[in-house]
Amino acid sequence: MQSDIRVLSAEPQFTDVKARTPLKFGAVVMDAVTYCEVKVAVETQAGARAEGWGGILLADFWAFPSALVPHEARERAMREITSQFCQAVVRRRGYAHPVDLFHEMEDDLRAITAAASQRLNFAEPMPYLGALVCASPVDAAIHDAFGIANRIGTYDGYGPDFMAHDLSRYLGDGYSGRFIADFIRPDYAPNLPIFHLVGGLDKLRRSEKDASDPQDGLPVSLDEWIEQDGLTCLKVKLRGNDLEWDVQRTIEVAAIGREVQARQGKDDLHLSADTNEQCDSPDYVIEMLERIREQDARTFKQILYIEQPTERDLSARRFDMRPLARTKPVLVDESLTSLDDFRLALELGWSGIALKSCKCQSAELVIASKAEAEGVPYAIQDLTNPALALIHSVGLAARLDPIMGVEANSRQFFAAASEREHRVHPDLFTVRDGRVSTASLQGWGLGYRMEEMGPRF
Repeated sequence: MQSDIRVLSAEPQFTDVKARTPLKFGAVVMDAVTYCEVKVAVETQAGARAEGWGGILLADFWAFPSALVPHEARERAMREITSQFCQAVVRRRGYAHPVDLFHEMEDDLRAITAAASQRLNFAEPMPYLGALVCASPVDAAIHDAFGIANRIGTYDGYGPDFMAHDLSRYLGDGYSGRFIADFIRPDYAPNLPIFHLVGGLDKLRRSEKDASDPQDGLPVSLDEWIEQDGLTCLKVKLRGNDLEWDVQRTIEVAAIGREVQARQGKDDLHLSADTNEQCDSPDYVIEMLERIREQDARTFKQILYIEQPTERDLSARRFDMRPLARTKPVLVDESLTSLDDFRLALELGWSGIALKSCKCQSAELVIASKAEAEGVPYAIQDLTNPALALIHSVGLAARLDPIMGVEANSRQFFAAASEREHRVHPDLFTVRDGRVSTASLQGWGLGYRMEEMGPRF
């Protein structure tokens, strides 16, 4: 199609960012990480040219947790894979829609990742989830540039006027004549509730604060955050191997949420719980939930869903998730890197899925279309996205119909990384009454409004 593009150049830039407070999830603590931005230049088949942008944290702590490969080596590999994927999309011949371009290059991405693991002599190869994180800022930048080159909002380019192939190319004959545009909102939802992260090391009450806490004017304890932002949705990081701690942590977080809301004249608290694969089996979570129900029925009722309690390899032990799903919905996250993973998760009884912009816009839109068509609930989760990455993630959630809203926790841990973007999108980066506004998402592409932010690189 005349709107199809080819990539003329792709440039990554890597920045070390330090967390204002350490973030503990699962078995790891993240206190510093690489933020990656990618700038691409594209040309349409009609001859129009444009630049586009994407960003993401290269969070190996989440995408490639390993006891065998040191963090420094994993981080170096992720930078290398991102750079090499940039080169690969430039070498690719011919024009294509961004969704088709990405799927046609998945084998290249796998090969680049395998070669990097071998060249760096890793004791275990980087999982494909890590590869997707590396590719995600490149993919986002291509989608952004596609919209700008065609003088449209990117989300207006997912129907038959701009796509040569319908969804049957990826989802089978049942999707003949159907496009991503059929399963997304025609406009951004005007605002979204955000999920605030309660990390494993986070302080819950003012009384826990001490001189070691940051003195930057931002809240530190959970009660302060709820008071300032009017939070209604809390995501609780649990240990997954310490039943009493997990039960009491969940109950205490909920109690603080209700206390602060009562002072604000509210009664609108929602919880999710995430052990980041640390549970030996789903039975652990069933027992945890039963204990919570026995001790605090109100907290149990306020839990919306459980996220990825067990190991990411779904085929390893093929846990039957149906008994847990009958207690509370359970969403697959780290395990979900392909349509095959989606199908297997449903076969094993998972209730729904967690989508993330760090798994690539092109892939997530196809999976979201299938979820919408089949009535499978989904959440839009975070990678502690700052800066452009947060704008992208909120925009994605605002064009879909996720459970409750979108996770947005970079303001807690990496607020300084978003200063330029915050100036242009103040109501997207500032939470009021538990919600963020999408009103500033304007113009062509993904709505970043880069020209107002000043030079990047």
